[in-house]
Amino acid sequence: MGARRAVRDAEDGSEAMKEARGRVHAAKVALGERGPVWWDDGAPDYNRKMVKNTPYGNDG
Repeated sequence: MGARRAVRDAEDGSEAMKEARGRVHAAKVALGERGPVWWDDGAPDYNRKMVKNTPYGNDG
């Protein structure tokens, strides 16, 4: 959270902003939110699909 506060407090385009954004990116990669997929459960990926076009859709 400190990195996000640093982004909030830094001026746009400043060196402090670049450093803070780098810290946020590193944290997200470490948490698995960014970067290559680290799991493979064999399930189909329904990300970026309309719900009605997935098995979760309601046929009404």
